[in-house]
Amino acid sequence: MFKKYRYQIVLTLITLISSFLFWFIFYFNLPGQIGFPDVTLETVFANYDGPNYLVISKCGYDKACIGPTFSLSLPHEYYPAHFPGYPLIIKFFDIFTTGPKAMLFSTLLGSISLSLISFSFFKLFLKENKAFLLSLSLIFLPPRLFVLRQVGAPETLFLSTIIASLYFFKKGKYLISAIFAALAQTLKSPAILLTASYAFYALYLLLSKKEAFTSLFKKYSFYLLTPLTILVIFYLYQAQTGNFWAYFSSGDNFHLNSLPYTVFISNKSWIGSIWLEDILYIYFFALYAVYKLFKKRGVEPFTIFTLIFTTATLFVAHRDISRYIAPVYPFILLAFHKKLTKKKAFIVLALLIPAIYLYAINFVIGNTAPIADWTPYL
Repeated sequence: MFKKYRYQIVLTLITLISSFLFWFIFYFNLPGQIGFPDVTLETVFANYDGPNYLVISKCGYDKACIGPTFSLSLPHEYYPAHFPGYPLIIKFFDIFTTGPKAMLFSTLLGSISLSLISFSFFKLFLKENKAFLLSLSLIFLPPRLFVLRQVGAPETLFLSTIIASLYFFKKGKYLISAIFAALAQTLKSPAILLTASYAFYALYLLLSKKEAFTSLFKKYSFYLLTPLTILVIFYLYQAQTGNFWAYFSSGDNFHLNSLPYTVFISNKSWIGSIWLEDILYIYFFALYAVYKLFKKRGVEPFTIFTLIFTTATLFVAHRDISRYIAPVYPFILLAFHKKLTKKKAFIVLALLIPAIYLYAINFVIGNTAPIADWTPYL
């Protein structure tokens, strides 16, 4: 039994240990002993956008509940920018523990799922030991994703459902694939780009491979679950806010522009910095990964998704590009697997793990909501 699932067990254990170690560091205020400001586990709880999702898990999108209960100085219209899937999972685990702990448990569940489903996905293309090493790298790389594995954020679940959808598509299980695509849509709005990828792939098969329309419709009609999911979410907004289009009325929350690379216009809102060189490296590796994936794997839904999502990110004007582009990180790693699964790469990664933890600690300390009273969140 252990031999058969040894890689999955090891990935689960390392995912658990890496997260519990991070939380242990904050719980015992170890950063405060080496020069950081004093911290507690509440510092992790307060990391954006975790408190926003906690508010929704308690009140939904109801202004009459949010206003009198919570003190964050955010306009009520901002909350529909956060889709309800992650808050609903928090709400479920809130039955068993306090809200902030339920939030971290939800993220941890997604983190374990991400490690395991990425391993299964990588095995479609690589030998089992190579897939394991690449999944192991994904626990710590890129560092921004490592942060998202430790705080209140839907990305771990979001990436898990995206990869699961693509995995089951590759296995020919289209209904299951479509269900995971719909689940991804409940977590974050960019999931619509996954459904667009399936649509483009179907069009490619129709035009280039001359597959019959009736055959394609039979397989791909399942993916209508995704736009139906959006309709359900928008009807929820209608019921709780009185505005069916509340997502599009959530304030300064849309960062797409008509021109690419506008992230380098530093006086735009949500940027406010001239220190943007790292974004160029992100763009370089993402675009190079797209090229390598198409060259090696050809036209497939996951290569199309990587292309569409990376291209869309070029039009985003937000300092945190490394978070916006997170859904393509597993595919970027796959593109560079020959280098990343070598022993030399793991020696370097081992040397960098302390730096990754210090980066994550510094980021979490500097990215917290000003919450004076945690009582409403419990």
